[in-house]
Amino acid sequence: MDMTPKQIVAYLDDYIIGQNNAKKTIALALRNRYRRMRVDPNLQEEIMPKNILMIGNTGVGKTEIARRLAKMMGLPFIKVEASKYTEVGFVGRDVESMIRDLVYEGINLVTREFEEKIKDKIDDEVNRKIIEKLVPPLPETASESAKESFIKTYNTMEKKLLDGSLDDKKIEIEIPKKAHIEILDSSMPFDMSSMQESLNKMLGGLNKDVIKKEVTIKDAKVLLRGVASENLLDTEAIKVEALKRCENGGIIFLDEIDKIASGKKNNGQDPSKEGVQRDLLPIVEGSSVQTKFGQIKTDHILFIAAGAFHVSKPSDLIPELQGRFPLRVELESLDEEALYKILTNTKNSLLRQYQALLAVEDVELEFDDEAIRAFAKYSVTANEKTEDIGARRLHTVIEKVIEDISFDADEKKGTKVIVTKELVAEKLDDIVENVDTARYIL
Repeated sequence: MDMTPKQIVAYLDDYIIGQNNAKKTIALALRNRYRRMRVDPNLQEEIMPKNILMIGNTGVGKTEIARRLAKMMGLPFIKVEASKYTEVGFVGRDVESMIRDLVYEGINLVTREFEEKIKDKIDDEVNRKIIEKLVPPLPETASESAKESFIKTYNTMEKKLLDGSLDDKKIEIEIPKKAHIEILDSSMPFDMSSMQESLNKMLGGLNKDVIKKEVTIKDAKVLLRGVASENLLDTEAIKVEALKRCENGGIIFLDEIDKIASGKKNNGQDPSKEGVQRDLLPIVEGSSVQTKFGQIKTDHILFIAAGAFHVSKPSDLIPELQGRFPLRVELESLDEEALYKILTNTKNSLLRQYQALLAVEDVELEFDDEAIRAFAKYSVTANEKTEDIGARRLHTVIEKVIEDISFDADEKKGTKVIVTKELVAEKLDDIVENVDTARYIL
């Protein structure tokens, strides 16, 4: 997490074009979290995260900014839609389930990190078990010559196992029999999930059997790795670290918050909207939520809310919730130049993805600069004439042009295909010009 705001923005620039205000705001919010962890412990509790409200059309980069940041920082991150939650008393997911989702994400994140630290131990344990199946251990009464022969055979098998030459050989392995299939349902009320957990433990204690399977050594490595990992990992340490990471570094991206905003006109139509906002208040402000891994405080979780706010306005949210999102940033709509830069200046851009996909078929795909500008131009035109879906329009427009090339790729093996401005015009002119057709095809 030790990155300066400038470094964070520079990283985001590789993936997201424009939106400098949003990048700057979020970079500062993240840096402040790092700063908070290094101030006096007595003051730490007083420094609350400044939650962010992002306003902008769909496809301008709201989700991408948050997703990239969480990936870069290695922080527990989840994206949820505000519209799928309902007020307590209505059928549906309660807002506390988002915190349980975050904890599951934190557990997975920390487990992967712990596994990486003891990777060599896990590999050694897996290899030992497989070699024991290939070269059964000798009895203690074996002669010296038999022991020497055993060591020689053991070393030979170990070498073959490590270089992969035994991968297709079949062996019989034993793995613990699962007495139940654990269902991680974060929307289940906590008392019910606790009861399910107790029942699972009881059933697990009743059945300690193992099952035998005949599999290839390649598959055995995967199956035994799961068993070895489970035995070697310190689950309690993982829980403690995951809860700590979620409490101090967790990020919840709350999308479609405008869908639960209810203005004065439609206030009576959907009573659950305001109810969801009121249920969100204690979570965002700071409360304790019970999860199957322990209690978690939400005081220092960073909430980033986002919405297009076409129909409603941020002021249509209840005043108390508005106050919980003090930082507001408006994202600009994407113009032709921005869409062109998205196709040419971003890492792993759509064009590079298509080139990589067709390279699998031994087809070299190339895009003229004029063709790329045409993609941007037609996308902007389609956005203006129909719904403005931002950069997502590029997916539709490019797919329409590449469709036939991709379909006939097997016939073009070993050739170079150049996408020109003329080809783009031929495929898209009629569709984009006709508004009705564009609505259905683009």
